[in-house]
Amino acid sequence: KDIEYIRSYYFNKLEYTRFSSSVGKYVGFTERGVKIAAAWNKDASDLSAMKAQKEVYCLNHIQIEYSNML
Repeated sequence: KDIEYIRSYYFNKLEYTRFSSSVGKYVGFTERGVKIAAAWNKDASDLSAMKAQKEVYCLNHIQIEYSNML
């Protein structure tokens, strides 16, 4: 429940778009990033793949990472 998958996209050290599993879609932070996020959010298969990344990457590795921290 407390795990969030985030994929951020940067240009010249400025974050312009981000996918967040808690929001479930891409969010833009600049004028161009908003346009890019809107286009990416129209692709249902891409959104499904990004949502699945939380399951594939985060949930499969959390126990290992948690054990290493302790």
